[in-house]
Amino acid sequence: MNRNLRKLKYLTKFHQFDLHFKRHCEEGSLPNYVVIEQRFFDLLSIPANDDHPSHDVSEGQKFVKKVYETLRASPQWNEILFIIIYDEHGGFYDHVPTPVTGVPSPDDMVGPAPYNFKFDRLGVRVPAFLISPWIEPGTVLHAPSGPYPTSEFEHSSIAATVKKIFNLKEFLTKRDAWAGTFEGILTRASPRVDCPVTLVEPVKLREGVAKEDAKLSEFQVELVEMAAVLNGDLKKDIYPQQLVDGLNVSVAAKYVDKALNRFCDECDKAKKNGVEESEIICFRKASNKIQIFRS
Repeated sequence: MNRNLRKLKYLTKFHQFDLHFKRHCEEGSLPNYVVIEQRFFDLLSIPANDDHPSHDVSEGQKFVKKVYETLRASPQWNEILFIIIYDEHGGFYDHVPTPVTGVPSPDDMVGPAPYNFKFDRLGVRVPAFLISPWIEPGTVLHAPSGPYPTSEFEHSSIAATVKKIFNLKEFLTKRDAWAGTFEGILTRASPRVDCPVTLVEPVKLREGVAKEDAKLSEFQVELVEMAAVLNGDLKKDIYPQQLVDGLNVSVAAKYVDKALNRFCDECDKAKKNGVEESEIICFRKASNKIQIFRS
């Protein structure tokens, strides 16, 4: 986990969706850039809404519906570009070959042997939806017009577009410096007034209920390992494999929640004790005490 994300000054930037998002929308107090994360553990009381197998896809679509309708009702609606993008293609066939020419490696890192992957190609296409009253109905964005002849739309196009819109000083990597930007899709002289206020209710697609005793997916294992960084368990001998061995979905969800709450509580204590906001918080090995790293 990036150490910068553990700086005290960023702690107040994280909010619980169910508790705060609607209120911030109603107040018109959303910041200029917002990232919304789904629920990744499928529980009986709180179903997952991340569209990962074997979770009910309708829960993910209910989540999209809720976000859209909340944004649509906000006084900030005419200032919003709502982006829905998937991180993978779901295993479906794509008839378009993946680009391999002129794609820069983000940071010149090379994967381990025997493949020595250079991260200098793109993968299968994923769907992306851009929603705003400043976009003409039915607009389809096929390909970027630069900044390089080989530039493509890909995930780092979001970072590249944010840099361009907000006139930020520098790119994150060579990849977002190369990626196409999509601010040009906002072509209207005035915002539309016919955007639907509500969306249709998604139909439940999965029979049965959440399986809380199921084994963890590879992605859920990674979430537990990231939580272990916050919790200090990465310093223990059980990290990483023994930490996740035998965990089911229910236990893992509780571990992640407990780790985050503990980290937030300790950060609050550090702030009250006068620790500067630029400092990084980390738990010491085999201890309940925290350690302060200077940035």
